[in-house]
Amino acid sequence: MKPLAILLVLFTLPPLIWTGNFDEALAKAKTSHKKILINFSGSDWCGPCIRLRKEILETVVFEKYAEEHLIPVRADFPRQKKNKLPAAQLKLNEEMAELYNPDGKFPFTLLVDENGKVLKTWDGFPNESPENFVKEISDLLNSK
Repeated sequence: MKPLAILLVLFTLPPLIWTGNFDEALAKAKTSHKKILINFSGSDWCGPCIRLRKEILETVVFEKYAEEHLIPVRADFPRQKKNKLPAAQLKLNEEMAELYNPDGKFPFTLLVDENGKVLKTWDGFPNESPENFVKEISDLLNSK
């Protein structure tokens, strides 16, 4: 395959779907035996959250890995009125925060197993390349 064709395939992959429902993610993890990556974000006010999303979580490298190995969950807490979440989603996010982010850290990312046990946390921007972020997760999963 020519390099241009490879690039076209990589850039035409559908975007990774992030769920906002942790209970659904747990149920899916139990049947698929995938781990869950939870990202607490302030998508419209938190600079490091925006940077994490753009520089790592929305890259082809991460999305390709996550599609095969992870169930991504986002608990977003936007502040601008135009980005206000539906009440039901806000409730789900607050429940996740009570369980996994009671101190209200942003960004805060966790890798958890199908039972909800925390395997790894990233407090703030990981300050690494998408390749190293994926390798860190992969190494952790392969050591289990």
